[in-house]
Amino acid sequence: MDKFLAILTKEFKSDFRNPYILGGAGLFLLSTLFVCYITVKRIPNPSTWVALYWIIILFSAFNAVAKSFTSESRERMLYLYTLSGPGAFIASKAVYHGIVMVLLSMVAVMVYSTFFQMLIADTTLFYISVVLGASGIAIILSLLSTIASKAGNNLTLMAILALPILLPLMMVSTTLMKNAIDGIALSVQLKYLFVLGGLNVVSFALSVVLFPYLWRE
Repeated sequence: MDKFLAILTKEFKSDFRNPYILGGAGLFLLSTLFVCYITVKRIPNPSTWVALYWIIILFSAFNAVAKSFTSESRERMLYLYTLSGPGAFIASKAVYHGIVMVLLSMVAVMVYSTFFQMLIADTTLFYISVVLGASGIAIILSLLSTIASKAGNNLTLMAILALPILLPLMMVSTTLMKNAIDGIALSVQLKYLFVLGGLNVVSFALSVVLFPYLWRE
């Protein structure tokens, strides 16, 4: 637990000391939202509203999370290898990126809702879908970023691997968010909540289990 907290603290200090990565991700997000606004102007259909939102979040996640391991030098990875175990390392990375993506997603919701107004019937369930969907994307991309770093920082490979893996998560997230906008009864929504939460847990567990094999060189 101490190693996990130490690495998590190191991630926060590192990004606050060098804020260009998070600043770039935030600028990319806001720029994308503004371009969508001046292009589309108005989205009357909830399905289109939800789909466009998650497309923006997905590309923002690639920009914010995907460079996690590709930006790490070999020397730094060897240093971290001597200090912590693989489980604590990948867990701290996944949690950190989950926090970053949840914050970016919340900012996106506020700006997106201002540009494209939409009446949301169930606000609580709406924000739960945002948190679970964004954190799930961050966990999956955290693991796939390690594979890309081992393949010579091949981001194209990571994109190819990520899209089919993220597809079930995106399908459930979009359905849950649309149902929250439409005000579907909670009894109907429970199965989607269970599946989305389960995907997050399974993705996190697989990251901890599989990462030690990628950790070795």
